[in-house]
Amino acid sequence: MKTFKRTLLNAGLVIGMFTGISACAAEQSASKDPLAEHKAEMKTGSTDLASQLAAGEKVYQTYCTACHQPNGQGLAGAFPPLAGSDYLLADKERAINTVVNGLSGEVTVNGVKYNAVMPNLSYLQDEQIANVVTYVMNSWGNQGFQVNSAEVAAARNDQPEVDANAAADHPITTKEEAGYQGAPSGINPEDTSGMIDSNGPAMTKDEFAFATKIYFERCAGCHGVLRKGATGKPLTTDITREKGTDYLKTLITYGSPAGMPNWGTSGDFTADEIDTLARFLQHDPPEPPQWGMEEMKNSWKVHVAPADRPKKPQHKRNYENFFSVTLRDSGEVAIIDGDTKEIVSILKTGYAVHISRTSASSRYIYTIGRDAKVDMIDLYMDPPQIVATIKVGLEARSVETSKYHGYEDKYAIAGSYWPPQYTIMDGDTLEPKRIVSTRGMTVDTQEYHPEPRVAAIVASHQHPEFIVNVKETGKILLVNYSDIENLTVTTINAARFLHDGGWDRSKRYFLTAANQSNKIAVIDSKDRKLVALTDVDKIPHPGRGANLDDPDHGPVWVTSALGNDKITFMSTDAKGKNAWQVVRTLHGQGGGSLFVKSHPKSKNLWVDSPLNPDPAISQSVAVYDVNNLDKGFEVLPIAEWADLGEGAKRVVQPEYNMKGDEVWFSVWNGKEQKSAIVVVDDKTRKLKHVIKDDRLITPTGKFNVHNTVEDVY
Repeated sequence: MKTFKRTLLNAGLVIGMFTGISACAAEQSASKDPLAEHKAEMKTGSTDLASQLAAGEKVYQTYCTACHQPNGQGLAGAFPPLAGSDYLLADKERAINTVVNGLSGEVTVNGVKYNAVMPNLSYLQDEQIANVVTYVMNSWGNQGFQVNSAEVAAARNDQPEVDANAAADHPITTKEEAGYQGAPSGINPEDTSGMIDSNGPAMTKDEFAFATKIYFERCAGCHGVLRKGATGKPLTTDITREKGTDYLKTLITYGSPAGMPNWGTSGDFTADEIDTLARFLQHDPPEPPQWGMEEMKNSWKVHVAPADRPKKPQHKRNYENFFSVTLRDSGEVAIIDGDTKEIVSILKTGYAVHISRTSASSRYIYTIGRDAKVDMIDLYMDPPQIVATIKVGLEARSVETSKYHGYEDKYAIAGSYWPPQYTIMDGDTLEPKRIVSTRGMTVDTQEYHPEPRVAAIVASHQHPEFIVNVKETGKILLVNYSDIENLTVTTINAARFLHDGGWDRSKRYFLTAANQSNKIAVIDSKDRKLVALTDVDKIPHPGRGANLDDPDHGPVWVTSALGNDKITFMSTDAKGKNAWQVVRTLHGQGGGSLFVKSHPKSKNLWVDSPLNPDPAISQSVAVYDVNNLDKGFEVLPIAEWADLGEGAKRVVQPEYNMKGDEVWFSVWNGKEQKSAIVVVDDKTRKLKHVIKDDRLITPTGKFNVHNTVEDVY
């Protein structure tokens, strides 16, 4: 299978290849020229090995770790190792040339073939390149030597930048690396206000407007409306101007193996469009308007009043086994019967629905689009229909309903990205009742953040409360809805940047990822306190996570990661000696995982990797035997089973049916290409059914009604 060619712009370094020969020593006698030694040092661009290693490490951390990893081990299936590499010591000139000029095509490292694109890093100074190559050649057990600036300059087919009479060229170390793939924003760029300032590169008004539209569609989901960063790194002007246009163009063109798309090499953007966006990022961000009660009331519509809705189901289908399937790029959801595999209804919803949540009674499905539009679907109707809708902001991700005894279906809550706030609504009609801003101070540096977005929201089973993750401040809010006119909120300090999470089997403890802090926060929802903040591997992305019984460690909660191939098991035995600690780590197919899933009736653990750059990985799924975890994983060719023809065919989000004997996978293809839902027999791991329909446009998330109500995962 042809290897998908993509890389990271700040991936930095080679595709995995460095060597070394000692730097040329100056032999001119000091007695002939007292400055000879200093001039030679200036020409080589280094003074001593220790200084070069220190400077090179900073460059490596900035530009190279995302692909080749902090320990130089690379990323399996995508980017070769630098540590212990047989390719590393083969050819010094080739190593330098790769950094300066880039490289594409197949190479073999330690007997393994790699085929990726290494962007040229020619925008780095000669001394920076010399330092980082020297660092790699003398780290992780590599026995290499120094590289000097003159050798780098020679690789540019140019004269050395520093001659014997020139000043030393000091390195400039940048602060940030590229972020991770963002979901499209629902913000209308025409609603924003912005200014082309004199400090950024020249732009026309038309270029600025075009770039604003592209940024909100492609980038704001991870980097933030105001570019303060979250899942993606900050893209504020103090950073982007320092990096410059060439660097930003490379980032946008080649992307990141940990999730950011390769907008240029994929053909999504032209070279001119990338140039426009790179210049746009060096101007202050345009700011969208606020969205308050007046705007919400104007958007709120009740299509069918509660009194006019059916008193019982108008069909004989088992609606508790319905699946709500996001059709990402068509702005719809498909309601699919889990028993018959028939599409019951396709409904126009918000743009690129992020999640579906089910009411405690199982009757209603609430969806929220990235445009902050909430739709309420009545499953009693034949076919299911939208009975109420509201727009709670300009961009959003989260919705949930009240589940505590005595409050079932009474309230709904939606969390917005912009404006940063949450809204409590009437559960039957979506009438907005209370709007609460989340702007405030961060947990670590205690500085004000203007855009702390609401990430995951879950309904507590212990109190009449919603648990609200505030991404950028790192705070978890326990919002008590027993008296919304006198709202009480318990604030728990966790870590930035909070993302998704789920319950342990007892439904008392909420475990949630602070994915850019590489931690899992554990909240005791009964006692309303933080009980653990556990270190895990790079960029955990659990979705809701998976609960299972580890044969050696008892009950555990599992998460995978975007940033590496590790699957982390945390003990959820609250009274055990290893409570909330990592007790097992497995290796999966590769990085780029979004979801793990298991079921109380299953012996399997399923792990997807839809954002991995290798299509052999992104188009398949790994499955582990829970009773024999040391055996490793089996790979199932889900996309191949779908038989769709051309396309990316990313396999995403395993979801069980109500009985727990089937696992459903989305095969997510391009908007103009065929997509499908693949159903696998959980016991035999064999193909059971493929749901194909021209109306299944870019299916992604799937939410089984029963499992969503009961928090089964």
